This record gives sequence, structure tokens and C-alpha cells, in this order.
Amino acid sequence: MSKTDFTLPGTIWVASDIHLARQVPQTCRVFYAFLAEAAVHADALILAGDIFDAWIGDDAAVHEPEPWLREALEHLSETAKKIPLFIGHGNRDFLMGPALARRLGATLMPESALFQTDVGPIHISHGDELCTHDVPFQRFRKFSRHRLTRQLFLALPLRVRQMIARRARKTSMHSHGTKPMYLMDVAHTSVSEVFRTHPALIHLVHGHTHKPKCHRFEDHGAQRCRWVLPDWEWDHPPFRGGYLSIGAAGITMHRYTAPDSMSAPKPSFAGKTGCH
Repeated sequence: MSKTDFTLPGTIWVASDIHLARQVPQTCRVFYAFLAEAAVHADALILAGDIFDAWIGDDAAVHEPEPWLREALEHLSETAKKIPLFIGHGNRDFLMGPALARRLGATLMPESALFQTDVGPIHISHGDELCTHDVPFQRFRKFSRHRLTRQLFLALPLRVRQMIARRARKTSMHSHGTKPMYLMDVAHTSVSEVFRTHPALIHLVHGHTHKPKCHRFEDHGAQRCRWVLPDWEWDHPPFRGGYLSIGAAGITMHRYTAPDSMSAPKPSFAGKTGCH
């Protein structure tokens, strides 16, 4: 088993694209309720990137975090005390590092990982690495993740990094409004390459595109399933959130319904999708 392989028997929950931030308090509260349920009903929880809407360095979490961030870290840490918690890099929080993982008691995943589960091997990643049609984005992605670039950015004062992150967020929002839709979706050639690399693989799971669905298709002579995780949004309509459950009975996509005490609206995407 390679360093990117993990063995997780039992029931596994997988979620992505929560985008925790000070500006989305209701999304945070609903997600904390989800964490509490995961700690009771799941044997492990995998968060496949963009857990945070932005991450400017582990020092922001370790040394005097803002109140909303302190609360988020406490809920994640409490979950990790009860079940194994895996956190993965997204395009927004790729600067999460080992200091954060230690702070939470979580396992920091590599860019993509193979999980040996009760339904067989499952490949899990954030998914932005599969959007290879978008050449400028992939070029920036490679540059921003370079070791030297990361070191230079993390050496900047915290306030400067916060300013850069806000500006990058505005640029990203404008860019998404002008790009053709196909550029922001995964490329089939990239997905096919994952299955070519892992011939025994049936299920591939990712987030990033915010288009929850199970895509069934044939690739390299075998039936495959590509699961796309939903994003979470409870502060502005359309309200939504959800996760995958993986266990001996198969894989199911669930919409998450917030506890009645929160008076949260119903999520907008369909209830359950199965692929066994």
C-alpha cells in the first residue's frame, strides 16, 4: 500500500466545498450540526477540500484565530476526537498544512488518495486538478502550489496575506462569470487517466464543480462511477448541502437537512442518489 492509500472499513461520510467563513454564519452552524451527526453515525469523515473559503496559512489558526475560525476549529477538533477525520486541499484552502492537521488531530490528505473501503477502492480528490480544459487556471494552480511560491507568500505579514486573499476572491468571482461552463468542469481525459492508472477502480469522488451527481459510464472496458459532491450554502438561496455515505451496502448521495431547531430552509438538490 502506497503513502496515498488508506484503509477505512465501516461507514464513511464524504463532504466537500463547505466554504466556512465569517460571512456565512448560518452555513457554519448547519455544518457544525452535520459534524455532530457524523461523529455519531459514521466511522470516519473525509472533507475533500474547500473546507474554508480561504486559507492564508496555518499560523492564522494556531496563533489567535478570529472568533468564527476558533469556533470552526473547535468543532472539527471535537469530531476528530470521536472518529478519524481526513482533510484535503481545495483550490481555496490548498495552504492548509501539518500544523493545522496537528491542531485538529486530523490526517492531511495528499492531493489525491485511494481509500480501501468495504465497497472496494475509491479515489478521492478535490477535483480542480481534473479541470484541465482551463489551461490558465491549471497554469496558476501549478505556480501557486510551487514550494518557493508558498514560502514567499507565507513569509508575508498576516494582514498582507488577508488583503491578497480578498483580492484573489474578487478576481475569481469575476472570472467564473465570464468563463464558458465547459472550462469549469472536469475533462473526461483527466478522469480516464485516473482509471487507467488504477484499473481496479470503479468509483471516483470529487467536489469543486458544485454539480452533485453520479455519472455512470464505461471506460477502459469497465463500468465506472464518477461521484460529484455538492457544495454547502445556507446563507443565500438556493439553500443546499450534502454528502456521500460509503459502506458495505454501497454508496449513496444524501442531501443534508438541518435540525428543525435551526429553522433552516430545505436544501435545493434532490434527496438521494445510489450507485452500487
